[in-house]
Amino acid sequence: MRIHVTFIDRVGITQEVLALLGGRNLNLDAVEMVPPNVYIDAPTLSAEVLEELRGALFKVRGVQAVEVVDILPGQRRSLQLYALLAAMPDPLLAVDGSGRVLLANPALIELAGRDPDGETLGELFAAPELHEELLAQGLRLSMREVTLDGRTLLLDAMPIGEAAGQGSGQLAGALLTLYAPNRLGERLAALHHEQAEGFDALLGDSPALRTLKARAQRVAVLDAPLLIQGETGTGKELVARACHAVSARRNAPFLALNCAALPENLAESELFGYAPGAFTGAQRGGKPGLLELAHQGTVFLDEIGEMSPYLQAKLLRFLSDGSFRRIGGEREIRVDVRILSATHRNLEQMVGEGRFREDLFYRLNVLNLAVPPLRERSEDILALARHFLEQACAQIRRPPCRLAPDTYPALLANRWPGNVRQLQNVIFRAAAISEGSLVEIGDLDIAGTAVAPQADEIGSLGAAVENFERGILEKLYASYPSSRLLAARLQTSHTAIAKRLRKYGIPGGER
Repeated sequence: MRIHVTFIDRVGITQEVLALLGGRNLNLDAVEMVPPNVYIDAPTLSAEVLEELRGALFKVRGVQAVEVVDILPGQRRSLQLYALLAAMPDPLLAVDGSGRVLLANPALIELAGRDPDGETLGELFAAPELHEELLAQGLRLSMREVTLDGRTLLLDAMPIGEAAGQGSGQLAGALLTLYAPNRLGERLAALHHEQAEGFDALLGDSPALRTLKARAQRVAVLDAPLLIQGETGTGKELVARACHAVSARRNAPFLALNCAALPENLAESELFGYAPGAFTGAQRGGKPGLLELAHQGTVFLDEIGEMSPYLQAKLLRFLSDGSFRRIGGEREIRVDVRILSATHRNLEQMVGEGRFREDLFYRLNVLNLAVPPLRERSEDILALARHFLEQACAQIRRPPCRLAPDTYPALLANRWPGNVRQLQNVIFRAAAISEGSLVEIGDLDIAGTAVAPQADEIGSLGAAVENFERGILEKLYASYPSSRLLAARLQTSHTAIAKRLRKYGIPGGER
């Protein structure tokens, strides 16, 4: 039976309460003192003895209440902690201040093939130096590799101690977590998770984008290398993420490396990892690369055309047999990873010029997609601009605003050499500097990038405006073949569009 005694705290009251239980020869499994409460677990306490004991307890000065409870608070916390640890998919273990195992969750016990209760880390991982290092570094270890039952894992140790300002601040122990490399990869991938998944992240409904989505849907489910080509800023990584999100690998990591952003040695260590002691300053225990972290998932190599010849050769070997060696390592590592790559360069031309390996090009180009530039999907420009404006207002925490109608011709006429990325930047800047509820033409920083006719081609301002208007209507009419559809697309009246269609002799002007 478990009882809870409430009292007015005073010196010696706990000893008086415990003496009453001891005088009745009761075995005590647990006593928890949390003034002004004492919790007692006495398995041999019967109901009859409890009634007699209750009377004796109330005679102790300061005792206010005696009640039966189901479980002691400390026992409840232990059960809750174990339930929490049991629910964690990663192997976890708690150690005391001397580095001995106090508790291991089921995932760790299954992995080790035994309950390591009471073992030191050195005994559990057959690495005495690991136990010594844990104690030397105050029960804190940065991520490092360990081996358990023949499996290579990543170990992270976090010390547990009293909060600042409470007690002596002495460390009580540490919580250690083991990660399979691909589990850590999932966590890294989650940091870059897009709100929209799959092809919903590709905004727009132009014929060019619909064609891209239809083709991408077909190649995404094929488990083979995919090369994505397109100008800078067209959203090649969004396409790659969308292909991963609808593939059979969608529940595994998607990790990306920009080949143009890092020098050769850093790009090699990021992609392939390095062995312990591979070079001066290397992380102790070595470091897995993206290929290991993304096991059973996808690695996206952006700007593949900037990859050095040495890395091209190393990547080719991996694509050939699925194995590689870390920098400074001797062990062959085999992983299951799909490679998606992207470039804004003409790789075929680079192959002809000897600047890109022909055999690697054919390995990467098993499947391919071409992402259209924004100038070829002008029907999407206004929809994208409105979406980016809504995002920008939310990000900078200003009241929602909208585009003034006089911005439409300028947005539609722009060549957008930086494509969607440039449009997003222009809209964000406009949202930041606009003072009213409307973003005006003067807020748009697109001077010098719009398509402008040569001076000698302009007869008058009226003629220039009419030519521009006719071009927009002719282009959009192919996708919106009625005055009502076109009016809805351009957010103006049906009558105004019908009048202009008749004026320019565009089919459908009578609808």
